[in-house]
Amino acid sequence: AVDAQYERHPEIWEKYGERGRQFSLRDQGFLYDYLSEALARDDDSLFTDYATWLKVLFENLGFPASSIADHLECSREALQQTLPADVAAPGVALLDKALETVSDAPTSLPTYLPDDLPLQGLATEYLERLLSGDRRGASTLILDAVDGGAEIRDVYLQVFQRCQWEVGRLWHLNQVTVAQEHFCSAATQLIMSQLAPRIFAAGGGGPSFVGACVGGELHEIGLRMVSDFLELAGWNTYFLGANAPTSAIIKALEEQQARVLGLSASLPLHLKDVAGVVAAVRATPAVADVKILVGGYVFRNAPDRAQRVGADGFAADADQAVQLATSLVQAA
Repeated sequence: AVDAQYERHPEIWEKYGERGRQFSLRDQGFLYDYLSEALARDDDSLFTDYATWLKVLFENLGFPASSIADHLECSREALQQTLPADVAAPGVALLDKALETVSDAPTSLPTYLPDDLPLQGLATEYLERLLSGDRRGASTLILDAVDGGAEIRDVYLQVFQRCQWEVGRLWHLNQVTVAQEHFCSAATQLIMSQLAPRIFAAGGGGPSFVGACVGGELHEIGLRMVSDFLELAGWNTYFLGANAPTSAIIKALEEQQARVLGLSASLPLHLKDVAGVVAAVRATPAVADVKILVGGYVFRNAPDRAQRVGADGFAADADQAVQLATSLVQAA
């Protein structure tokens, strides 16, 4: 597939040298990973969403407008040339569908900090300080806002959450670096920890919740927000963080006598890990009746995927997670 793409437009790709070719091979592998996942789960949008995401990325990296079509067409040709026709057919059909989808897809992305956001000013200034590397200034800004009467819930949802989304958007548009993205995430987690004494002062004594990011999932801020919101609502929470093994999750459920398990995944490639954890919990008698909530980017785009992986429900943000977890426990 990469050979075909280089043969089509050597003037575009060969200038990047051997390092560029290795990146092309890596990215081609990603494409087939997403294609395989979509076919295995009978969920075309897992791949068509990825293709439209690639279109935006290619455009903002300065590649020619034809690059995304070339990428998909060469991927299709490689399947047809290397696989038996009946094996290649589903992938070829989905690649054709993706080509149709990306033809009309936009290359711009709306901001997550619109003018009508109640804390838009605070969020904008917070993001500006982080992007300039001013972690102390960002921390002071948030702590002063909370001391001045801003609700922690509002700061979480309108500042932390939306700024994380906005940083992701800016990276996608090639306007911030990977280093800046990682710095913003690390700084936000640190500032959240500075608010922890106010959160845990709420008490507890309610139902127990275990939260974990499965497989190789490293995006943990969203689920940590869920845990903090549940603490504010009187729950006892046990947050395992990123890349939690299934055995550790089950042990935590048993030891904490948890009523609800929260699982988070951002990438479609981690859906199988979520499904695996759900199946393992259901197959363990001591924790089989624990209610399971899921969240994260891959579910936010298609909430019905929660049912497909066997979960009891999906929450788009921490507020919804508290409401859903509470209603599931009350119903049980």
